[in-house]
Amino acid sequence: MTPVPLREAFWLWLRVGLLSFGGPAGQIALMHRLVVDERKWVSESRFLHALNYCMVLPGPEAMQLATYIGWLLHRTVGGLIAGLLFILPGALVILGLSILYAGFQDVTIVEALFYGIRAAVLAVVVQAVMKIAGKALKNRAMYAIAAAAFVAIFFLTIPFPVIVAGAALIGFLGQRWRPSTFVVIKIDGADDDDDAVSAGLRAGRLDHTRPTLRRTLGTGALWLTLWLGPLLGLALALGPADIYVQQGLFFSTMALVTFGGAYAVLAYVAQQAVATYGWLAPGEMLDGLGMAETTPGPLILVLQFVGFMAAYRSPGLLDPMLAGTLGAAVTLWVTFTPCFLWIFVGAPYIEALRGNRALSAALSAITAAVVGVVLNLAVWFGLHVLFADVAEVHMGGVRLLVPDFASLDPAASLISAAAFFALWRLKANMIVVLVVAGFSGAAWFMLRA
Repeated sequence: MTPVPLREAFWLWLRVGLLSFGGPAGQIALMHRLVVDERKWVSESRFLHALNYCMVLPGPEAMQLATYIGWLLHRTVGGLIAGLLFILPGALVILGLSILYAGFQDVTIVEALFYGIRAAVLAVVVQAVMKIAGKALKNRAMYAIAAAAFVAIFFLTIPFPVIVAGAALIGFLGQRWRPSTFVVIKIDGADDDDDAVSAGLRAGRLDHTRPTLRRTLGTGALWLTLWLGPLLGLALALGPADIYVQQGLFFSTMALVTFGGAYAVLAYVAQQAVATYGWLAPGEMLDGLGMAETTPGPLILVLQFVGFMAAYRSPGLLDPMLAGTLGAAVTLWVTFTPCFLWIFVGAPYIEALRGNRALSAALSAITAAVVGVVLNLAVWFGLHVLFADVAEVHMGGVRLLVPDFASLDPAASLISAAAFFALWRLKANMIVVLVVAGFSGAAWFMLRA
């Protein structure tokens, strides 16, 4: 098979970036159809192997998968093209929506539209839990890992990295005892597939997929500098208390712990942005998630909305809209630059580990743990969407979220139930469901006002 022209890859990745609606499941399915089924650039086994690696990285798995495949085909430049084109269309749309939201959020109709969208987003989150569970929980051991992860994060507030490490250890040790139970995600190590990458390897054209210590150290140093260098410059120029420095530090930390994609960390981000920093008002995180759900690109772009609103409300001497735009830019930089670091440093070693049973078992267990974490998010969102008042109670190291059942919102409950039925049973288009929910919520909101 002849090598894939970079120009052809550019237009394909632009198409993926423009059409990447529907969250990671839809984005991954789109890439699979384009690069595996239609063009045979990557084999099925190599695509799944790359996906398994990206699923356990912090950050958006679909964007990192695009970067990984772009890197496989065209080295670093291919990875940059694929990753950036995956991000930029959605980022530009989110920036425009953030400007409109900041300028007009006090207008009743805008608030009313987000009332309905917020309720429908809950149905999207619940559906995500069910889809991930269907793929990852193949036996009782995987169900047990998912349940333990949910209890650990929801009731005991154990940090997600600790949960990931524990799940990986369980999978690694479990495959020695019972491989058929713990190796749920299969990894095929064959390189004789009829695809562009395998053909390139046989022809000796893809030497960048073979790890070397010199290349690893150089790549790591370059991307760490690109990630943290601008943040250090901001801190020296503006001081550690400046809003942009605070954003850079906070979202850099999020870039290290966003395992399992956006859903797994949004509850924590919402709590910190509202209670600790005062960047958002209660409920605005769900408004931002509604924006991210209805636009192309990774759902973690919701952080761009948070960064915009934070700087917009603390503009200093700048115009608020300009300050918000700069805040969004800082947030994007520290959120996505690490994604390229993980791929360009780790991908050569992951390629070398194809067919490793211990790695497959660890990935299987981590994926099961992610189900429990996303379930935690669904419960957290559900309580705050459906109830106006939710108390947080701590008893002997255990956290409980207790809703006031008298504060149940019947309209939000009905919209959420209808959205879930449309998505799950009728297989309706998610964008259509969110738009209908938005107008339904607006109608109810205006009647109630």
